[in-house]
Amino acid sequence: MQSPKIKTSQDSSIEPDGARPSFPVFTSSAGIGHGLSRRGFIGGVLVATAGALFSRASQTPRWQIGCYTRPWAGYDYHVAFDGIAAAGFKYVGLMTTKSRTSLIVSMESTPKEAAAIGGEAKQRGLKIISMWADDAAMGTTGGLRRLIDNSAACGCRYLLLGGTEEEHADAYYKVVAACCDYAKSKDVVLTLKPHAGSNPSGALCRQTIDRIGHKSFRLWYDPGNIFYYSDGKLDPVDDAATVDGVVAGMSVKDFRAPKEVEITPGTGMVNFPKVLSRLEQGGFNHGPLVVECLDHGDLPHINAAAVKARRFLETLTGQKA
Repeated sequence: MQSPKIKTSQDSSIEPDGARPSFPVFTSSAGIGHGLSRRGFIGGVLVATAGALFSRASQTPRWQIGCYTRPWAGYDYHVAFDGIAAAGFKYVGLMTTKSRTSLIVSMESTPKEAAAIGGEAKQRGLKIISMWADDAAMGTTGGLRRLIDNSAACGCRYLLLGGTEEEHADAYYKVVAACCDYAKSKDVVLTLKPHAGSNPSGALCRQTIDRIGHKSFRLWYDPGNIFYYSDGKLDPVDDAATVDGVVAGMSVKDFRAPKEVEITPGTGMVNFPKVLSRLEQGGFNHGPLVVECLDHGDLPHINAAAVKARRFLETLTGQKA
């Protein structure tokens, strides 16, 4: 999973665009003294204000801004959930944790156990948005179906696949192709991220996605990994131009030479404004943006880095998390 600019202050708090409601203009033909009482005028303003605020509150934000549990891998997942919620995120991605399998939900988990983990996230005001696929499950359709069941049980729509080495690619993607219809029936989207082996770039991931040709198999972009697996030679701004129309979400991961991705987004080489702009140009104009890595450190340092990452994404997207 070694998969993991505009200069901006990461400590700034960004208000949503249009936070000030628009009020109707009352002209003299409908003003006070022309059939509209002072009480009616004030009432009309209050109704209009409430309507504008309700309309804004009911709009679904374009981006689902979240954070994976990976930075808290040395702790129990409850610590990760607490840190992510306290940092101001509303979405969480399940990745590594301190457990026997190093995962929160694995092939060994039952749907009942997965549902309980979804409930624990919900208690903290979090929704599970993405889940790392247990590699042990990827050898058979039964194993992948079990992960799809667990993903659905914990309320997670996106199941994240890391791909495999060249020599195992044919068998691996036969399993994926065989499970796409099943994933669709469970309202789960299988997502492939740029990673080691046969899929180190968006362009190579795209070839596999096009070959399988199923809407329940999409790309989960990872700009930090584009740099990482090319030894810093392939800029994700350029690679992003190869993935038009297939991106479902993004791991928000940065990169620092020579080979470091466990840093807080916005502090490395990835030009996130340009990457996101190019992805938007290709059709990815809404969806999950999930922080995967943060700076190393003790627990207070990790939790503080999570706050910085959330603020960075709010600045990047122009919306509150």
